[in-house]
Amino acid sequence: MTDSPNQPAAVDERIKERSPLREALIRPELGGIMGTAIVFVLFLLFASDSGMFNSQGILNWSQVSAQFMIIAVGACLLMIAGEFDLSVGSMIGFCGMMIAIFSVTMGWPVWLAIIVTFALCIAIGALNGFIVIRTGLPSFIVTLAFLFILRGFTIYLPQTLERKTIIGGVKDAAEGDWLAAIFGGKILTGLFQWMGDAGIIATFERGSNIGKPVVDGLPMLIVWAILLIIFGHILLTRTKFGNWIFASGGDAEAARNSGVPVNRVKILMFMFTAFCACVFATCQVMEFGSAGADRGLLKEFEAIIAVVIGGALLTGGYGSVIGAALGALIFGVVQQGLFFAGVESSLFRVFLGVILLFAVILNTYIRRIITGER
Repeated sequence: MTDSPNQPAAVDERIKERSPLREALIRPELGGIMGTAIVFVLFLLFASDSGMFNSQGILNWSQVSAQFMIIAVGACLLMIAGEFDLSVGSMIGFCGMMIAIFSVTMGWPVWLAIIVTFALCIAIGALNGFIVIRTGLPSFIVTLAFLFILRGFTIYLPQTLERKTIIGGVKDAAEGDWLAAIFGGKILTGLFQWMGDAGIIATFERGSNIGKPVVDGLPMLIVWAILLIIFGHILLTRTKFGNWIFASGGDAEAARNSGVPVNRVKILMFMFTAFCACVFATCQVMEFGSAGADRGLLKEFEAIIAVVIGGALLTGGYGSVIGAALGALIFGVVQQGLFFAGVESSLFRVFLGVILLFAVILNTYIRRIITGER
């Protein structure tokens, strides 16, 4: 039976043309872009004269945002692949503690301590993924178990070896270490000195540092955040493996039938999430010169929230590294901006909850547009 000449031919949904507005609405970064714009406008209005937007203020909220960005990149790719990792925060504390134990307590070179710790934590990430794949258990349950396991070791090991839960002396041990400088140093110091001399950024006006710029370089924490965002974005949007990540989270069974190595993709994403946690922890240890058993608390939830604010769906198969980075930027700006604006710091959680609720509602609306649900 043929279609009537007067009956319009059916149009495949995949090739149907969409208006520019509709295309913009289904971009995963939309929520992050809107949230970032709102946050900056608010603080420009209420905290512009507080020092929040001078060189030192920008450095403060940039460093906080960079911390969130590093772990958000890993969490974003894993969530797009359809899984969660609730052990990220404990992994941060465990990684930092192992670096301190290896380098300070056991006397290893810091570069060796960092490499061995990275290998150990990435192996734990692979174990997380392997258990999820082999048992079919929800990643929420498996990684929740590792949250407690890793936190327990992070408390037990320093208490057993040092009779305390904070190990210092890492900064002294890392003096002159080539790998430690990659995580704890600064770059572009000459450029910042030139900007200080040119009056572009503030300089010290008295004391032993007179004439030196208040901000004397770009911390490696921020450099790592930028590099991971670039890497994650290119991997997700410009490579075949990125398509595999989307497919694994969108419909794992259909992806397997199409030849996508779903199990390998998911395990690698768990490993990458562990790698990002290690980068965060190593930068933190090198900055403070110590490791504490309480480091990384609640970071797993903050990473997931940043990713959701950035437009990722909790169901997997949809999201953006750029969106996750914007979600992390919102975190950092709000956390520091409330201080600069003189607002009670406890309201940070309230403000964050409002943004999260807005992001979830927007993401739900976007999902309905994509799937055609009502």
